[in-house]
Amino acid sequence: MLTGRLELRRPTEADVDAILRIHSDPLACEHNPSDMITIRSEAVDRCRRWRAHWERHGFGYWVLRRRGSERVIGFCGLKTMRLHDAPVLNLFYRLEPAVWGAGLASEAATAVVEAAPEGLPVIARVRPGNVASARVAMRAGLHRAEHLDTEGADGLDWIFTTATL
Repeated sequence: MLTGRLELRRPTEADVDAILRIHSDPLACEHNPSDMITIRSEAVDRCRRWRAHWERHGFGYWVLRRRGSERVIGFCGLKTMRLHDAPVLNLFYRLEPAVWGAGLASEAATAVVEAAPEGLPVIARVRPGNVASARVAMRAGLHRAEHLDTEGADGLDWIFTTATL
């Protein structure tokens, strides 16, 4: 999938080192420290799970690169999950800090939401202190749904959604 500045592609085994690089960065995982990994075997497992989701559902997390570049700068996509016992598509985005502030997360998230399969609402779980992530969710077309807020692995998650739940 292409956007104005990005190429989004399915993950491959060759992405393990980029997964480790970005998910071992304390700044990239500051708001979700439970996502942080420190060893390559964890990155291998994460890549395997992302690829299995694609095989099972036909969508998942994309690998992000600037058009014309081979360097992976982040990840963005959807995974199936349950929120308050209802099936939803969770929107995920994590980019390396060196590219923050250029609107690339919003560009990727918007493309992912627009390409989302029909039938299930898209949600984003955002930590209350992560103002930039909340902005990305809203720019991608989601709106705040306080009544759906829930405890996540790293504390309270604010919920943003494309639908009325």
